[in-house]
Amino acid sequence: MSQEALANKINYGSSLVGMIETAQRMPTMEFAAACDEALETDGVLGRLWPLVSRERHPSWFAPWREIEQEATSLRTWQPLVVPGLLQTPDYARALLRSEDAVAARIERQEILKRENPAPPTLRCVLDESVLLRPVGSIEIMRAQLEKLVKDAENPRTSVQIVPMGVHPGLQGGFVLATTPTGAAVGYLETAARGQVTTHPDDLNVLNEVYEEIRTEALSRSDSLALITRTVERTWT
Repeated sequence: MSQEALANKINYGSSLVGMIETAQRMPTMEFAAACDEALETDGVLGRLWPLVSRERHPSWFAPWREIEQEATSLRTWQPLVVPGLLQTPDYARALLRSEDAVAARIERQEILKRENPAPPTLRCVLDESVLLRPVGSIEIMRAQLEKLVKDAENPRTSVQIVPMGVHPGLQGGFVLATTPTGAAVGYLETAARGQVTTHPDDLNVLNEVYEEIRTEALSRSDSLALITRTVERTWT
């Protein structure tokens, strides 16, 4: 089948098909699934897609990506920006340098939609400054905060806001994951790269800081009300 014929069959541009075929662009999972259906390949491209997708991420991120994909629960504290798992494409685009990086970030969100195994529980605690920091345009911020409210309607996802002030979380963002075996893994964010840790002392500190931050956070309902007010007052 020619590139043009395949493009017509899967409703993608032939130039995109050509760039993916020659490895100039990375395919999305949706692209792989569409090709599987069009070529009657019994899902083989979809099964191979995770191997290709890993190449979108920096090498140092690969260990965390594997953990994130398998986690049964994720607890994250973010003092600066919306967590990647809850970002809109436009918000991610305003933060990242390439479309491939944006696509990779959005594809990570598929874990929240999966059916088997069940999606991880996602508990997000954000500093109030995240709601006020302009990332992109007013329209991008409004859509992003509206998405936070919508995502928090899912019982497996919660968003809580810590009012602006001084607290231990100002030292940096992090994520705590629980694996299917019950093991705990931490991910620390730095200016240069992320760092995965399983050291008991590190995990104890992160757990203590996370719980201390949560005591400062508004309740779920009050947090969503604050996000809604911020949209109306700042991003409308």
